[in-house]
Amino acid sequence: MHENEISYRIIGAAIEVHRTLGGPGLLESIYEDALEVELRMRGLRVERQVAVPVVYKGQQLASPLRIDMVVEGLVIVENKAVEQINPIFFTQTLTYLRLSGLRLGLLINFGDAIVKDGVHRIVNGL
Repeated sequence: MHENEISYRIIGAAIEVHRTLGGPGLLESIYEDALEVELRMRGLRVERQVAVPVVYKGQQLASPLRIDMVVEGLVIVENKAVEQINPIFFTQTLTYLRLSGLRLGLLINFGDAIVKDGVHRIVNGL
C-alpha cells in the first residue's frame, strides 16, 4: 500500500473518531487511543509512541524521539487536541519525518470543530 492510500484511510478513521466521540473537548490521549482502535478495525498496522534514536555527531543520544503513531510503517501521525495549531507542530512533524527516514506525516488536530479542517499533510521528499 502506498503512503497516499494509507493517509486517505487514516483521515477517514480520524473523521469517524471525531464523529463518534464528539469534539472538540477531550484529551489528546483519548483521541489517540480511539484512532488506534479505528485504524486496527480497518485492517491497518499501527505502532504507538515509536522510539526513534537521535544521533548527534556520531553519538546516539540517551533520549529518543517519541512519535505518536506510525501506520503501516510508512506514515507518521502526530495527534493534537488544541484550540489552534501552533506552527511549531509542522516543524516538529517534518523533523520526525527526516529523522525516521519516512516521507509522509499527518498532523491531525482533534481540537477543530470539523476534524477534516484540522488535517495537515507534511511531506519529506515525496
